Amino acid sequence: MSVPVKIEVNSRQVDAVQGEPLLTALCRIGIDVPTLCRYEGLPPAGACRICVVEVEGQRALVPSCAFPVAAGMKVKTHSDRVVAARRTIVELLLADHPDDCLFCERNRNCELRKLAESFGIRQRRYVGQRSTYPVDSSGESIVRDPGKCIKCGKCVRVCEEIQHVACIDFVNRSSKTIIGTAFDAGLNVSSCVNCGQCVAACPTGALVAKSHIDRVLGALRDPSQHVVVQHAPSVSIALGEEFGFPAGTDVMGVMHAALRQLGFDAVFDTSFSADLTIMEEATELVHRVKNGGVLPMFTSCSPGWIKYVETFYPQNIPNLSTCKSPQGMLGAVIKTFYAGKKGLDPKKIYSVSVMPCTAKKFEASRPELGRDGYRDVDAVLTTRELAQLIRRFNLDVRHLSPEPADSPFGIRSTAGKIFGATGGVMEAAVRTAYKFITGGELSDLKVEAVRGLNGIKEAHVDIAGLNVGVAVVNGLGNARKLLDQINAGEKRDIHFVEVMTCPGGCVGGGGQPYGTDIGKVKIRTQSLYHIDETEALRTSHANPEIIRIYKEFFGEPNSHKAHDLLHTHYHKRETLM
Repeated sequence: MSVPVKIEVNSRQVDAVQGEPLLTALCRIGIDVPTLCRYEGLPPAGACRICVVEVEGQRALVPSCAFPVAAGMKVKTHSDRVVAARRTIVELLLADHPDDCLFCERNRNCELRKLAESFGIRQRRYVGQRSTYPVDSSGESIVRDPGKCIKCGKCVRVCEEIQHVACIDFVNRSSKTIIGTAFDAGLNVSSCVNCGQCVAACPTGALVAKSHIDRVLGALRDPSQHVVVQHAPSVSIALGEEFGFPAGTDVMGVMHAALRQLGFDAVFDTSFSADLTIMEEATELVHRVKNGGVLPMFTSCSPGWIKYVETFYPQNIPNLSTCKSPQGMLGAVIKTFYAGKKGLDPKKIYSVSVMPCTAKKFEASRPELGRDGYRDVDAVLTTRELAQLIRRFNLDVRHLSPEPADSPFGIRSTAGKIFGATGGVMEAAVRTAYKFITGGELSDLKVEAVRGLNGIKEAHVDIAGLNVGVAVVNGLGNARKLLDQINAGEKRDIHFVEVMTCPGGCVGGGGQPYGTDIGKVKIRTQSLYHIDETEALRTSHANPEIIRIYKEFFGEPNSHKAHDLLHTHYHKRETLM
């Protein structure tokens, strides 16, 4: 029961709730208290001590994140004593931190650097023997540099408590404590699923995405290469934040113009292949339901989720849809259908994708996603990396004229666009599955039951008398809960499950702009649904370019050629846990 109380903060009376963390109350009333270890939604860790405040009656300064509110307490958040303590903590962190800010991925938005600047720290007061650790770049998606780690523990917490992967943890004791993997092995042989939520949580450059910028620039400079690029649905409504646009602003047309100015020969919208995914996935679902196939069927668009099943729940691999992700599908179509239309050698096409997701880098490297000695996708840029490229070439995105995507993949439905939000894949699939089963259209294309940011959502959809049970999950911790229930036989009425690795879906992906929080996730989600509500083409099966590619190339969904190019297989993974 929440009991309202009055407390005094910096000599003014404010409202608070008895027993709540003092930092929560301070944030609610707009007082900026710095912290490096706080993770919204998780219990306080009290690891960094940057959030210390002065509370009357307490001899020592207290960490506001872990100190409970009490009626009548008197708090000073920025007294001389408090500021001096915070400054000392930052100076001690800097005593064993590399001086390579000029070269660090996080130099523009490092939280430690910002704190040092705010406290006016301009020289090193504490000098000792520096720790030296090897950089782990063994993984396809994430680079780990323990030398830049400040041991705040946020990466450990998000990996264990949010994602339930637990591939990293605190190792050793006292001053020798580091954050590492089991047996100090590389991330490539750990249970890491490459989701990048640790990268998003890390306040320094200790965890960053493995950059593909140099390889993309190399291809763009090679006149023998035909370089194409595709962009995921949620990229265009997040990229603008890197350039001062309000959160959720759709900069798709401007982004197309920027990509062409960077030198790409063709610019495609991955939302088109999201429509293609729906055609294949909805057909596969209907076939499984009607013919006694393995149920429930799980979506396969999120590569972190796929590796999670392969690693932790290999018994559920048959439940996974055999469909490639939209990235993989468009990559395959570009090097077959598009190559044929343009008279190009597929080996001379360099295919780049821009994704909100670090795990897409891993997915592109999978040997299953390619043929005849070439990959479906050659390089993957995150939303952040595209912003870096745009800044590197000094493109003024605020004064670029919007441009459309290139055809034959230039038209997409809004069903493909809402893939970026949790529940979007499910909603798009229901729209098309209804069409396939009944021959008609849903009277109301908005499937409210699968929308929203709840960790697990369940619903039943009546399709011509067929009661289809669906579930939507975001965040792997929630996926584990549902998987355990399904495997225990508790969810026999569920036929189709959408899982997004990242909290909130792709809008909250590990490759999105730094500083992504629940507020921005909500705004980006609303932006996607606004696009869905205001455009006319809202179902994948009505997309004229989808109809065309089946007529000219695939024949029909789940055809032999479609299976050859648009579907794949998965396998159990052995890791050092």
